Amino acid sequence: MHYHLIGIGGTAMASLAGLLLAKGCKVTGSDENLYPPMSIELEKLGIPVFTGYRAEHLAPVPDVVVVGNALSRGNPEIEAMLNARMTYTSMARVLEEQFLRGRRPIVISGTHGKTTTTSLMAWVMECAGLNPSFLIGGVAENFGSSYRLTESPWFVIEGDEYDTAYFDKGPKFMHYLPEVVILNAVEFDHGDIYADLKAVLTAFQRLVNLIPSDGFLAADFDSNHSHELTARAFCPVEGFGLSEHAHWRALDVHSGEKETSLTIMRAGETWQRIRTPLSGAFNIRNALGVVAAATHLGVSQEAITGALAGFKSVKRRMEVIGEPKGITLIDDFAHHPTAVRETLRALRAKYPGRRLIAVYEPRSQTSRMRIFQEEYPKAFDEASLVVLAPVFRPPSRDADMQLSVEELVASLARQGTKAVSPPGVEAIVEYVASEARPGDVIAIMSNGAFGGIHQKLLAALD
Repeated sequence: MHYHLIGIGGTAMASLAGLLLAKGCKVTGSDENLYPPMSIELEKLGIPVFTGYRAEHLAPVPDVVVVGNALSRGNPEIEAMLNARMTYTSMARVLEEQFLRGRRPIVISGTHGKTTTTSLMAWVMECAGLNPSFLIGGVAENFGSSYRLTESPWFVIEGDEYDTAYFDKGPKFMHYLPEVVILNAVEFDHGDIYADLKAVLTAFQRLVNLIPSDGFLAADFDSNHSHELTARAFCPVEGFGLSEHAHWRALDVHSGEKETSLTIMRAGETWQRIRTPLSGAFNIRNALGVVAAATHLGVSQEAITGALAGFKSVKRRMEVIGEPKGITLIDDFAHHPTAVRETLRALRAKYPGRRLIAVYEPRSQTSRMRIFQEEYPKAFDEASLVVLAPVFRPPSRDADMQLSVEELVASLARQGTKAVSPPGVEAIVEYVASEARPGDVIAIMSNGAFGGIHQKLLAALD
């Protein structure tokens, strides 16, 4: 079978390409912009990738065209596909039909923390000898990959609430046939496809409704919305979090530059004191969700604690990419204000007493909108200095609906946080390089390539 993936450079699409290749299929693809880490992964796989979208990329005619969810009508390859009456589908549907049906899917969902939690769950199961298949929205450092296909019945998958394709506007996770779900915190996001919080909650409620009665749901009880979503579950539910009403709870947390140690309580009794390289409250909750799900599956306490101690995280999740001249440079995927806030809080706990510089690009569909204009200032509370990039590809219309970087700079100044907004990547690099000094921690936050700023800043600091 020949699959052609339009938009192959996305994290999930590139991972699907790898799974299809592992299954013995021929795979080609096209994309407008490729950047690490997925560009590197596709090159390693030897998959032919066309730059840009052109009708001739569909010759010879593939057996199946897989359309990425970021693409819409008007794309030259989509138009050629439709005019030629080719067989087409979505990434989520291929996963459902070719990889998940007949297996035992463990779906990791929620607004935040999905990639880290999925990677950790796969690693725990690997340490337990369960040899899971997996698909992750990033490169899991313990595996050096974002996907794997094995003969195991277990398949760990990141359950994204974003829409499936231009012809299927439901969330991807509705295709994932969950037996076990880890539900992290849920809040409003993706304002380009969800009208309001109620619409978001409805989507997650439908996911909960898919879990069979002999399945299992671990939910973040520190999140009121996640807690409420469990009320109508037909399967066993266990809550996790830092609050007293959680079945799985973390106490006596100590954070350091190298690791975090904490005591895990289960139903009010001490389960184990563990250590992990993960840091921050969000990552503690991620770990608790995995502990709950893994324990339900019968994984031993020894395997779980060993996996937590040996976990290496995920590319672009608080990833240290260099330490030139005593300056720690970190790459992170944060873009929602909650994720920005929690990332900076985790870095503050990890590097106490050091100056923290936040470099942020409003790049995602929602972060470019005005929806979170009032929430962003508090998200940067822990930063000593905030450097804001211009809004990525600002819309040509509805300018009043766009995030105002100028207003954000002014809001940060009013709350006592120094903030600047240089006009582009080159100006940002020049400014940060002139301001940085030994001992600083610089967090670059964006869900995209950010104009290659990471390597440019490394070079400038060197």
